Amino acid sequence: MNAPFTVLTESLIRHRGVLGAMVVGLDDGMIVASTLQLGVNGNAFAALTASLYRKARRSAAAAGFGATGFLELSAEQGRVCAAGGEELVLVVVCEARVNVGLLRVELLRAVGQLP
Repeated sequence: MNAPFTVLTESLIRHRGVLGAMVVGLDDGMIVASTLQLGVNGNAFAALTASLYRKARRSAAAAGFGATGFLELSAEQGRVCAAGGEELVLVVVCEARVNVGLLRVELLRAVGQLP
């Protein structure tokens, strides 16, 4: 794994309620770096979130809204949050109780570290 990305995912997983953090290829949904708790299916979350993020980007562009900055999928048992650049997307898998505001700030700050 790439050390700078590992440092990035490790800093994100330290937040209360975060179960996993990954750097994922936007086009293929493959994990570049990850820090996951036991029981988190990283491959499934990576592929799903990359696909959703690509579609959100296309939808925002088609609507004339500009670039997509942050994506959140909320469900009964948890959340998946993502923020991305041109080639990579940061994916965070969380419990429902996570502080989304703080996490959003951290994700958007961390995106600046992606190439």
